[in-house]
Amino acid sequence: MSLKRLTFVCRHLAIATAMGASAIALSACAGDDQMAAQYVERPIDQIYSDAWKLIDREDWLNAGRQFDEVERQHPYSVWARRAMLMSAFCYYEGNRYGDAIDAAGRFIQLHPGNKDVPYAYYLKAISLYEQIQDVNRDQGKTEDALTALQDLIQRFPDTEYARDARLKVDLPRDHLAGREMTIGRFYLRQGDYLAAINRFRTVIAKYQTTSHAPEALERLTEAYLALGVVKEAQTSAAVLGFNYPGTDWYMDAYNLLTNQNLAPSEDKESWISKAYRAVF
Repeated sequence: MSLKRLTFVCRHLAIATAMGASAIALSACAGDDQMAAQYVERPIDQIYSDAWKLIDREDWLNAGRQFDEVERQHPYSVWARRAMLMSAFCYYEGNRYGDAIDAAGRFIQLHPGNKDVPYAYYLKAISLYEQIQDVNRDQGKTEDALTALQDLIQRFPDTEYARDARLKVDLPRDHLAGREMTIGRFYLRQGDYLAAINRFRTVIAKYQTTSHAPEALERLTEAYLALGVVKEAQTSAAVLGFNYPGTDWYMDAYNLLTNQNLAPSEDKESWISKAYRAVF
């Protein structure tokens, strides 16, 4: 989702809330002392007004803190519920992703049936998405991002948030596959073929639609040949040739086999063959 759209959603929430809060403040001024007593420090409409001025200046951190004040000062009001989303949005825009996730998570936990819950799930997911690390670093946040995006798609498949999430899932999947490939290559160089096969197998079983699948099949051919497991080596090369013909990876696998007077040949009972039939 674009920044313009995100801002529109939150501006709509803020305007609607500020209008309602103003009406309540006027009612309190009219003589409702019990209502007025709720405003320990500032009335809600003043907090929202101050927060929106900060948003206009793109002072995201302080804007988020202002919306947190609504929740702190008026925790049982409808305005506190809306402020959680505004707070999450501001923290997201200010790159305070942990705070954004916390605010969105509180909203989801406290208001699971609210119409804006899909948006809260989206803010949580993209806050994790923005923290995806390079494949050579820890991929914990990447796994969390993928889980959050998939959860959003499953829960709210017909929303605009799910449509955007479907466009984003490829990146964390590719990163996770890339991490498995990095570790698998290391084991392969060390001659630890079983450990290498386990890593390449994960790529084929879980991430076979990523850009890493052709290499994983070629590496499986190499590792299985090294172990003397000929049928699996032939199968991985055959599946590689069928799904990615003409690639350098297939030519490498083909040459590995022909150098040992072998040819690609698919064993339909192989886990590799079954994995590809399950998807394609």
